[in-house]
This record gives sequence, C-alpha cells and structure tokens, in this order.
Amino acid sequence: MTDFIGGLPKCELHLHIEGTLEPELKFELAGRNGIDLPYASVEEIRAAYSFDDLPSFLKIYYEGMDVLRTEPDFYDLAMAYLRKAASQNVRYAEIFFDPQAHTSRGVPFDLVIRGLRRALIDAENQLGIRAQLIMCFLRDFQAEYAMATLLESLPYREWIVGVGLDSDEKGNPPVKFKAVYERARQEGYLLTMHCDVDQENSTEHIRQAIEEIGVNRIDHGVNALEDPSLVEAIREKGLGLTVCPISNGYVTDSMKADAIRRMLDLGLRVTVNSDDPAYFTGYVQENLVALADALQLSREDLVQLERNAFEITWLPRHLKDAYLAELDAYAAG
Repeated sequence: MTDFIGGLPKCELHLHIEGTLEPELKFELAGRNGIDLPYASVEEIRAAYSFDDLPSFLKIYYEGMDVLRTEPDFYDLAMAYLRKAASQNVRYAEIFFDPQAHTSRGVPFDLVIRGLRRALIDAENQLGIRAQLIMCFLRDFQAEYAMATLLESLPYREWIVGVGLDSDEKGNPPVKFKAVYERARQEGYLLTMHCDVDQENSTEHIRQAIEEIGVNRIDHGVNALEDPSLVEAIREKGLGLTVCPISNGYVTDSMKADAIRRMLDLGLRVTVNSDDPAYFTGYVQENLVALADALQLSREDLVQLERNAFEITWLPRHLKDAYLAELDAYAAG
C-alpha cells in the first residue's frame, strides 16, 4: 500500500508555504540575513516544536518567519516545498501564503509575492508540478487590515487564484471579514476559509462560512459532522473539505481519522493535505500513509480522496480532466 500511495498522482489544497520552513533552511536563511537564532542546531529547533493546541503552534510558527526577509528567501522557501512535493508525485498544489505575517514586520508585499511567483514558474518548467497561490488573511488582525491587504493584492490579481482566512479562530468568526470577502468576490477571487478543528463555536463558524460568506470550499471543517444540516448543505453545494490528519493529531486529541472515514462514506468531497509539514513532520504522502494505516483504506478509497481533490481544484475543467485521466490510468494499472 505504501508503494501504491507513493506512485499515486496527488493534489494538495491545504498547504501553508510558511509552514514548510524546515529547520535546515531556517538556519541557512538566518545566516544569509545575519540573524542570530536562539538555537545551536537543527535538533534544538525541532525539539522546540512542542505544542498541543492551535495557539501554542501559532506562537512558534510566527516566530520562525523572522528569517524570511528578501525575495530570494521566499523563492527558496517555495522551491524547497515544490521539490519535495514533486518527489511525492504531487501533480498540482494550491498554496496558501500569509502576506500580513510579513508586511506587519516591514517586509513589502511585492517582495513576498514575486519570490513565490518566480518559484512557481520555475517549478512548473523544471519539475513538472503546477501550483497556484491563495492569499490568506490573518483573522486575529483587524478586518480593516485585511481589506487593505486585499487592495494591495489587486495589481497582482493574475498571480492569485483566491483568498483564505487563517490564524487564531477564537473570537474571530467568519462574519468579521464579510465585507472583505464580498469585495474579494467582486474582484474575481475564489473563496475559502479555515474552520479549524474543535474550536469554540466551530459549527456556528462553519454555518457562517457557508451561508453568510458563501465560500467555495472549507479548510478543515470536520466539526460539520456534528450538525446534519451542515453536512447536507456541504453536500448540496458540492463544497470541498481540505482535511489535515497529522496536524489534527498535534493540535487536537487525534488525527480525526474516523471523521474522514465518515465523510467518505457520506459522499462528501473530503481531501487529505499536510497543512504545515515542517512543524507537523509529514508531507502529503506521510498523511496518506498514516490515514491508510489508521483506517485500513483500500486503493479505491485512496483514489477517491485524490479524485475529490482534483475535482475541487480552482483549475479550468480541461486541466482537471487531464489530471483525473492520469489518476484513472494509474488506478487501472
């Protein structure tokens, strides 16, 4: 089964590029930019990755970004992920980036997106992996800052396929950003939003994302299973759910494998992704292997997970169909 998963054409839809900053690259960038890290070795950095909920993870996550200062830093960050993803036969990825995490510390938006964009172009030409960018707003900042970031993104509209919402969910419901999302829709952006696992008011936040924001898909979203009306709305609208098993195991009580099994059985468009793999010690292949082990998934189950992912991508129909044909050919081989 591990060999089958290795060769499976994959699609990743829930991946924070800042969350792919491995300790080795962090040391390299710190040296390049003359930054003193409070760690003497890669092993010390990994040992510091100790967290058991979303806030404790986010504290370490944002601290680690300080080494990202220049356009080449963002290029190297994205290329490192895309090389790893290509090695795991990820054929297509939609990548989150958090511009406010950088502009809030004085790094210009233009510098961030140019580095990322250049890496996406080079990776497609050199590695054969296609990717697009999703710009996320940080929900623990003011909605006005999100709106300003949205406006700042407009000159780069052709480089960004959609917008998302991440960071600390407590006290920051979807409706806080309703006007921002309305403007994003007017500008032609597609819409997604984190509804993190086992948060305060989880089901209400999912309801807001669906009914008041009108998202095109939901990131995480496993708590929808607690409310049959949400399950029905998700199924009726054909919304995708981008679930991250290994990261669930770090910030909640489990991988939520049983929830993923139930979503599959209910015919929901559930997908498997890696979230922040440098911090959660597993890229998309490791997530699929862990889930397959936990649930004794069949080959058909695994193919269905990837079929769901390619179907809910923000790609033109002819590109979706090309990837699905590649998946079907592998499954039949």
